[in-house]
Amino acid sequence: MFQPAYLKLFHSGELKRRAEALKARLYNCDICPRRCRVDRYENNNGFCRSGCLARISSYCAHHGEEPALSGSRGSGTIFFSNCNLRCLYCQNFQISQEPDPTAHNIESMGLADVMLRLQEELDCHNINLVSPTHFVPQIIEALQYATARGLRLPLVFNTNGFDDLGTLSMLDGVVDIYLPDIKYASDEQASRFSQGKDYVKYNRAAIAEMFRQVGNLATDTSGVAQRGLIVRHLILPNDIAGSAESLEWLAKTVSPDVAVSIMSQYHPCYKAASEPLLARRISREEYGRVVKKAGELRLENGWLQEMSSADYYLPDFRREGHPFNSGQI
Repeated sequence: MFQPAYLKLFHSGELKRRAEALKARLYNCDICPRRCRVDRYENNNGFCRSGCLARISSYCAHHGEEPALSGSRGSGTIFFSNCNLRCLYCQNFQISQEPDPTAHNIESMGLADVMLRLQEELDCHNINLVSPTHFVPQIIEALQYATARGLRLPLVFNTNGFDDLGTLSMLDGVVDIYLPDIKYASDEQASRFSQGKDYVKYNRAAIAEMFRQVGNLATDTSGVAQRGLIVRHLILPNDIAGSAESLEWLAKTVSPDVAVSIMSQYHPCYKAASEPLLARRISREEYGRVVKKAGELRLENGWLQEMSSADYYLPDFRREGHPFNSGQI
């Protein structure tokens, strides 16, 4: 039977040690590459605007993730508020960029309760942590509590990819499935559209480390993910994302068998309409070039969204009940 990676660390006491070490870093926060050095126990004045408690907007059984994550019963998705990037086009801007009236601070024991509800009541395939980077210490503490009470699901780290190697080293043997973005191949574009200084350096180092920890995607007999790396790449208009270069780096540097989720769902959300290069959806020609490049590189593992995805995947975090339409939950 499958057992999540974190069980071994829990039984040895290492999971508790890591939770304590990570929480100590919040006093002089260096959890993400920004290293704001603020005391998050006293204020939330760092770039992510987050204090010492995790802050969540919603959680649900999500049927709109990659098939290997959603399976037949849904991915147990927890949406964290705030972010360590400022993407002008963020589709989750209601919770990542703006003050979120639906969100609430939650103690680690309460976050453990959420994880267990996703396992026991909603019968999800995994625990899917969306935008977890700035809350890693709180998540690991909650995981310790949840494991003591019977949590046994794979842990998915669903991140924008702007992650710190030191923090990722503390997740070695904890995370079962890494789900990072590879947003840009250019630091200039990353800074302009996401305020992500040196994004490419940090992102590629992070993805390489994630692959070192978990390797290529492994699934059960039903095709549901148990361990491994899935890299998401969102096609942006006017080749802002540098798709060809990013895919080539994945194929030649990470693994020719890496699972890649190529996403065509870009929609000019948030502040994108005021930026001429971002103010439209991608064209069929742009989509076709990326698909062709993936074929040339023989990136055959993963998923490719259809062009119609731009409408289907738009969330509304102020919708009563859940952020997605009824076809996805």
